[in-house]
Amino acid sequence: MNTRELGHSGIFVSELGLGCMSIGTEEHRAETILKTALDEGITYFDTADLYDFGVNEKLVGKTLKNVRDKVVIATKAGNRWTDSKDSWTWDASKAYIKEAAKQSLKRLGTEYIDLYQLHGGTLDDPIDETIEAFEELKAEGFIRAYGISSIRPTVIDQYVKKSSISSVMVQYSMLDRRPENQALPILSENGVSVVARGPIAFGLLSAKWREKLAKASKKGLNWYDESELSAVLTKLEKNFAPDRTLNGLAFRYVLHHSAAVVAGASSIEQLKENARAIRETTLTEEEYKWIQDTVKTADYDAHRL
Repeated sequence: MNTRELGHSGIFVSELGLGCMSIGTEEHRAETILKTALDEGITYFDTADLYDFGVNEKLVGKTLKNVRDKVVIATKAGNRWTDSKDSWTWDASKAYIKEAAKQSLKRLGTEYIDLYQLHGGTLDDPIDETIEAFEELKAEGFIRAYGISSIRPTVIDQYVKKSSISSVMVQYSMLDRRPENQALPILSENGVSVVARGPIAFGLLSAKWREKLAKASKKGLNWYDESELSAVLTKLEKNFAPDRTLNGLAFRYVLHHSAAVVAGASSIEQLKENARAIRETTLTEEEYKWIQDTVKTADYDAHRL
């Protein structure tokens, strides 16, 4: 599988990363999915301290321990579980970020984190202090690079201007093209890599889209109604079938502007299909433009910026 550099970090990741939130907590099943990902050429594994109260990090670290120097492990911080563990609060303070990093290192069983990400962010955060935490962690050798996971162009702009982030993870797909309007130009101009999450758009960009249509249309694609989604997916399928699958097109489309796509996989079959699709699918410049002309975009809601 091809690899690409995250920003100017010297860290190269596979074009397809595994979103580890979907591997579950049963050890054998999780281990099987992670090892299959390795077999398929995936070297980029994305987790977070929030997932399963840290169990996810433990499973990732344990399974990848013997190949640690051959993989890129990314994790995230900023969401803090309450004592009752029935909800979480947001904490982007320097003290919390630095302590969270040390706890993630313990759970992962590693001496360093390749990519450490702020798991969100708002303009009300102590941004300078947050950046200082990441810079100190990098100088101390606990992390190799850092980034943020955010959909807010205003927040992204602040980190691009004030920090040395290598990447921004953003929700981005053929059906959710909002980053193209604001975030992508900012990042491209400053040499910061995009990592796309949600490339399959709640399962709509797959062969099973008809089964998922009614539920997915209510999950954050509110600029479409169900009939519009059905029409555009039918057009995409008709134009590119039978040679290419919707998930293959979905990956290649976002890779036009991204260093990598991060997709979850709850089964071996799904993981292998994603890996096959990304290896075998191509997209010409003309086809990319056809998709842009066919699939409408939207702007971010003002209250979320």
